[in-house]
Amino acid sequence: MSLLLQMVDKRVFIGGKERIFRVVPHPGAVCILPWRDGQVALIRQLRPAVDKVIWEVPAGTLEDGEDPAQCAARELAEETGLRAGRLVKLASFFVAPGYSSEYMYIYAALDLEAGERSLDDSEEIDEAQWFSLPQALQMIDEGVIEDAKTLIALYLAEKKLA
Repeated sequence: MSLLLQMVDKRVFIGGKERIFRVVPHPGAVCILPWRDGQVALIRQLRPAVDKVIWEVPAGTLEDGEDPAQCAARELAEETGLRAGRLVKLASFFVAPGYSSEYMYIYAALDLEAGERSLDDSEEIDEAQWFSLPQALQMIDEGVIEDAKTLIALYLAEKKLA
């Protein structure tokens, strides 16, 4: 799926005065934390916006009208080959409400079965690897994991799954 995001001007009245804000409308997204016996699966993915290959949880953009849980199942299978027997919503939040309407849903993927990956043409995922939750949290402390959605997902796993 190719997603074209464009900044638009949004007129808002504050205190009787018109203000113009530049915003980026976004269809929303999901991220998925694969969880198995106290371990989490992370992927290493090229992120051209930051000129780095980074460790992160699988994630993707909602298609028009798509249910977030369906999107989570689809993205998990595409990026890792894993199929979830159960998806449990851990949280949802605005990613950057100062300039974007993007709303993200975080799911834990449980009761996993292995399968084949089917990456989008736009994705460059080096590998998927299992880490113990303490290892993944240590990667945050060491600055190895720098992705916000992944930090949130891992801290939620520590609170709700461990």
